[in-house]
Amino acid sequence: MAMKLLVTAAAFLLFFACAPPEPEGEQLFNGVDMTGWRHTGPGEFVVEDGALKTVGGMGLLAYDGRKIGNAVVRIVYKPESSRANAGVFIRIPEKPNDPWFPVHRGYEVQIQDSGDEFHRTGSLYSLSSAEEFPASADGWNTMEIVLDGQLTRVSVNGKQVNEFHGGGEAPPRTKWFEPRRGPRPDEGYIGLQNHDKNSTVWFKEVSVRPLDGSR
Repeated sequence: MAMKLLVTAAAFLLFFACAPPEPEGEQLFNGVDMTGWRHTGPGEFVVEDGALKTVGGMGLLAYDGRKIGNAVVRIVYKPESSRANAGVFIRIPEKPNDPWFPVHRGYEVQIQDSGDEFHRTGSLYSLSSAEEFPASADGWNTMEIVLDGQLTRVSVNGKQVNEFHGGGEAPPRTKWFEPRRGPRPDEGYIGLQNHDKNSTVWFKEVSVRPLDGSR
């Protein structure tokens, strides 16, 4: 019996040792300049100490390289405070030329963490709620956004905080600046929001890796 258990354990370890490694993410921000990115609207992004820094707003830094779907988008960011406002836009159907276009046609994964569960970090802004996430030791947080067909899943610092199925139930729209309700595409462009002059957020990594071998 002991020998059988040893053989089983060895086979188990061999399986994991031989399993293909998780594909590395493609870095969309090179840490030096904004090649591949385009800004629209007020304010700007600047590169400071290898990170993108929000300045003023409300504007949008869009990645123009390609539409992204069935992938994991990884964002490493640091807000100046919990009230610092910014967002990560996903599922934008067309290249945006107006910072309000992705608000109403895509989804915003919220960065600011001082609102209620529908307006705090990890929520799809005003559409789906997010749970609290574990704090980081140095202020830098890692957000992973899974795009899988109409499923959007958000994790922050290793904890899943939100899951939303496109077309699922959402609270009624009560404010003019909240996104219009309705389905979004399975794939789309992504972007980073610079919200206002009182909000500073740094982004030092924006990467994407295929989900289950897709791109």
